[in-house]
Amino acid sequence: MDDIATNVQNAENPETDKTETGKDLTPGRLRTLMFGAVGVVFGDIGTSPLYALRESVLAASSGGELLRSSVVGVLSLILWTLILVVTCKYVLILLRADNKGEGGTLTLVALTQRLMGKNRRVIVLIGMLGAALFYGDSIIAPAMSVLSAVEGVKLATPALDHYVVPITVAILVALFVSQRYGTARVAAFFGPIMVVWFIAIAGVGLTHIFDDPAVFAAFNPYFGVRFLFQHPGIAIVVLGAVCLSATGAEALYADLGHFGRKPISMAWLYIVFPALALNYLGQGAMLMAHPEAIQNPFYHLVPEWALIPFIILATLATIVASQAGITGAFSLTRQAIQLGLLPRMEIRFTSAEHSGQIYMPKVNRMLLAGVLILVVAFQTSSALSHAYGISVFGAMLMDGILAVFVIWRGWKWGLAATLALMLPFIIIDAAFLSANMGKLVSGGWVPIVLAAFLVVVMSTWRKGTGILFAKTRKTDVPLNELIDMLTHSHPQRVKGMAVFLTSDPETAPSALLHNLKHNKVLHEKNVILTIATDDSPRLIDGERVALEQLSEDFWVVRMRFGYMESPNIPQGLSLLRKLGFKFDIMSTSFFLSRRSIRPAAQSGMPLWQDHLFISLARNASDATDFFQIPTGRVVEVGTQVTV
Repeated sequence: MDDIATNVQNAENPETDKTETGKDLTPGRLRTLMFGAVGVVFGDIGTSPLYALRESVLAASSGGELLRSSVVGVLSLILWTLILVVTCKYVLILLRADNKGEGGTLTLVALTQRLMGKNRRVIVLIGMLGAALFYGDSIIAPAMSVLSAVEGVKLATPALDHYVVPITVAILVALFVSQRYGTARVAAFFGPIMVVWFIAIAGVGLTHIFDDPAVFAAFNPYFGVRFLFQHPGIAIVVLGAVCLSATGAEALYADLGHFGRKPISMAWLYIVFPALALNYLGQGAMLMAHPEAIQNPFYHLVPEWALIPFIILATLATIVASQAGITGAFSLTRQAIQLGLLPRMEIRFTSAEHSGQIYMPKVNRMLLAGVLILVVAFQTSSALSHAYGISVFGAMLMDGILAVFVIWRGWKWGLAATLALMLPFIIIDAAFLSANMGKLVSGGWVPIVLAAFLVVVMSTWRKGTGILFAKTRKTDVPLNELIDMLTHSHPQRVKGMAVFLTSDPETAPSALLHNLKHNKVLHEKNVILTIATDDSPRLIDGERVALEQLSEDFWVVRMRFGYMESPNIPQGLSLLRKLGFKFDIMSTSFFLSRRSIRPAAQSGMPLWQDHLFISLARNASDATDFFQIPTGRVVEVGTQVTV
């Protein structure tokens, strides 16, 4: 599996965006995409004011008196984290590192593999680690966001303190259960909700921003750096809390294909960042004037008469933020399956208009279980914040490392220039990641354990499929030799066409051999079909299929799909008509091999890894459903293999 795709192409120019959202947009279309991005892309980072400044100033005070200089220093660190990590790294640089308009960690893996040629195992390992950490973010973010919003009820009615966790659990269960209905019907509400949210948080911040005008000194990075040098004992702890202000920044890049670079950039620069800055400054000014509000500075910005409506709005905003993380996990899983990092899983499409709106039942159940465990185990958003930063900045660090290869080889920058551009961001990400390592005992172990488990799963699946491929290739019969044998043996012919799926077109599929051995018949037309995943997100029909005739009754069809696409074999075969090959689904039988895998005495993997691979294979979705083949046209042939 070192080669993700065949017929690789040169890397795309970073200035070129080939998706619909990258074309010249009308003002109306641009506004629509921009507000859509506000709703989907910025939900997580948009709700970080609920907890980011609170955790940072609590760390800065260390249980003692909150100093004015500490507030300014912490605010400076937060604002410059948003400026450097989000604006400079993601908006100005990574949004340009697209793969035909698509973004995300696995997109960087596909681009880097295309460019580097060799040393691909290291690239895949970095990609697996980044993807695994993103899953951790997808589990922690819903729990953290919804908990922090619901905790506002304690200010309105302290008697409801004991109901925070049950209310949070109920909201999260309802959110995950509703995933099966898709986001198509509710997506139109996401943008308006978040626009109202950003207007509201900017407004309440603005009403308090002049409680102490000295707060504007936070825009000077000197005060942030000075704070770190003056308080070396707590600098690491404070950085571990400051990083919470950038949670969700990777969504800007992951959702690039849904909205395009320009709408996302404009939404950040004109709406999201100004609203966040005003709110953080308002919280800081209020804390400088009223240090007693340190336990929940966000909700203390809100007038008492507006507290309940604001809690409701915050809860809606966190639900939107959670929704974005969940759908991101679905999309990432589909990419991982297509790239051969995970076994097949059931994918349900929830929208006829948008192929990216999908529902994956297994992933949804696993995410829900993980989220509920975290809520019940940690109880409060403050406790849960200790588990957050490692997954966020671990994934960002992997993005930064992969981006070095893309800029160096793909953009044709020199290595020195590339490092001069990216090394500062890598150092910042590494510093935030290191700061969060101090929280290992209090919760930081959660994303590390989860990431380690997922990396083991992905590497086991990748290695196991490679071992199976190598073993079957040793025992299989070369296809050309079988065709020569059949021209002399003249087996009984039956009408129609038979399609045999295989991963190696050079050898005879085991289903074909078993059909000849037990049924002693051969169809009039026989197609040896291979499916490959390209390192481009989507392919046009002209790139989809290639046809090669081996004899009067044997053809080889090579079919390719982009890593963002769901394979549909009947649709792909229908394209053969343009090549003069007659295809009728009603006269075609699809022969699939159903393998029964057993551990071998001498395997390329330890025994525990053999059993893990076998378990993954048994729980993989049926190939018939995954490749969207009509069930009435499928014949399955059982085989037993060892790994």
